[in-house]
Amino acid sequence: MELRKALLREHSKANTEYLVDKIGTDQEAFDELIILFLGNEYRVTQRAAWVVGNCIEAHPWLVEKHLKSVIENLQNPVHDAVKRNVLRVLQYVDIPENLLGITTEICFSLLNSAKSPIAIKAHAMSVLFDIVKKYPDLKEELKISIEDQMPFGSAGFVSRGRRILKALEKV
Repeated sequence: MELRKALLREHSKANTEYLVDKIGTDQEAFDELIILFLGNEYRVTQRAAWVVGNCIEAHPWLVEKHLKSVIENLQNPVHDAVKRNVLRVLQYVDIPENLLGITTEICFSLLNSAKSPIAIKAHAMSVLFDIVKKYPDLKEELKISIEDQMPFGSAGFVSRGRRILKALEKV
């Protein structure tokens, strides 16, 4: 499949769905997509992000061998679409123990950054909540991070924040 050409053809929901269907459960095709996603071509990585997200949402096991690279890539100066889609899909996968530390660090950094868009903050909040279920010692840090931003947050941030703060009471 000429995946790079297909990604550059157009940035649309229809094209994304077409590519997700074409890749399906084909590990080799997904591996090719990940190479493009982790590459240095701004437009290609941006467009691949949506496809990667939807592929992982449908078939979370496809990303297992790439999870470390995908998470570490969040530390690079990448497009917000990449961050948003990676964080979105981290909610669907079981993050291995050896990657929880770096994931926690990245998520707190994105959640607490004034430069992070709302969607990135919201997904980081959800990933952190999943981590807190495994490591309750992080509960207070997450609670403080959310509460500090509530007065300045958008309606979406406040809604997700309230939901997670309420759920934190049960952890």
